Amino acid sequence: MITPLMPTYARMDLTFDHGNGARLVTDHGVEYLDFGAGIAVNVLGHGHPHLIEALTSQASKLWHVSNLYQSPDGERLARRLIEASFADTAFFTNSGAEALECAIKMTRKYQSATGNPERFRIITFEGAFHGRTLATLAAGRQEKHLAGFGPIVDGFDQVPFGDMEALKAAITDETAGILIEPVQGEGGIRPVANDVLRQLRSICDDNGLLLVLDEVQCGIGRTGKLFAHEWASITPDIMAIAKAIGGGFPMGACLATEAAAQGMTAGSHGSTFGGNPLAMAVGNAVLDVVLEDGFLDNVNQTGLKLSQKLARLRDEYPDVIEEIRGAGLMIGIKCRVPNTEFSAACLEQKLMTVGAGDNVVRLLPPLIVTEADLDDAVTRIEAACKQFAASAVARQANA
Repeated sequence: MITPLMPTYARMDLTFDHGNGARLVTDHGVEYLDFGAGIAVNVLGHGHPHLIEALTSQASKLWHVSNLYQSPDGERLARRLIEASFADTAFFTNSGAEALECAIKMTRKYQSATGNPERFRIITFEGAFHGRTLATLAAGRQEKHLAGFGPIVDGFDQVPFGDMEALKAAITDETAGILIEPVQGEGGIRPVANDVLRQLRSICDDNGLLLVLDEVQCGIGRTGKLFAHEWASITPDIMAIAKAIGGGFPMGACLATEAAAQGMTAGSHGSTFGGNPLAMAVGNAVLDVVLEDGFLDNVNQTGLKLSQKLARLRDEYPDVIEEIRGAGLMIGIKCRVPNTEFSAACLEQKLMTVGAGDNVVRLLPPLIVTEADLDDAVTRIEAACKQFAASAVARQANA
């Protein structure tokens, strides 16, 4: 018999009742250290007073009026995102997948509006994950996600990660743009080299293509810059964000230059709940904190400390940890043991992590994580490493 909640998730036997900062407490009163942050969502941790105040204050006034009317808080949030980025305009959504759908549609619409309707194809990269709609599944082109949902949506051409020659060869008269995550999240915390991002910008400029960035997971301070592409000193034409911008409230946005958005006229796109007053209140509250002086500097310093502490574990347990990778507080532990087993061992130590491709375990703590939290997490990760090391010794003794 099917479960009341459709069984599309292999849910762990854990129920959380409340949280504070980087800590979560189960319905049985057991505390966990949360280094998953709802898969990079809870950017300010759990129970942040400023977010609570923003949401409850707005909830007492208006929840929803629809996009048929003016949205002062939406205008304010859009203006703030624009002032802090490359963009000239923003479209608000409920999720990252919706933000990517908007980006894909806008890329096609731009080419059509500028007299090139035959240009509709978008180049993506192996290991990418852009969402679970039919179009974003096709963009990511991962068989495990596509199985049973064919035929695949046409319009996407995928090339190996970082292979610039293959990328250039894939460009045809039908190519409209290039879509890439500056740091692949689901793909295993694989940062795109700054030089590669700069090359992509030049290739798009030389070929009349739009550069579309997916910063759903790596944006809003996660890498130590407001947006990850800033490390390469480039700007995209379109960018999708979500996750952290809502701090736990479901929202996303598609940001674009005026030129890229020129085809997005009245009636060309829409969203019933996108940009609703609750989401806009929380989004503005998140920016209040993330844009404070020193906040992103602290993310950089904290991320560096965590990477250094993990590097010590890699050196001490080389048969368990192969590599530490990532940027800021978006860190991947590439394992020499199955990452599912390593993540389970961390969970036994009451440390929450997130699995990823390339046999990687992701550490995505709230950006307000303290050094004491880091030390606690590393202690728990080391305990997990010791379990595998002890198992290896036992196997050798019995061989």
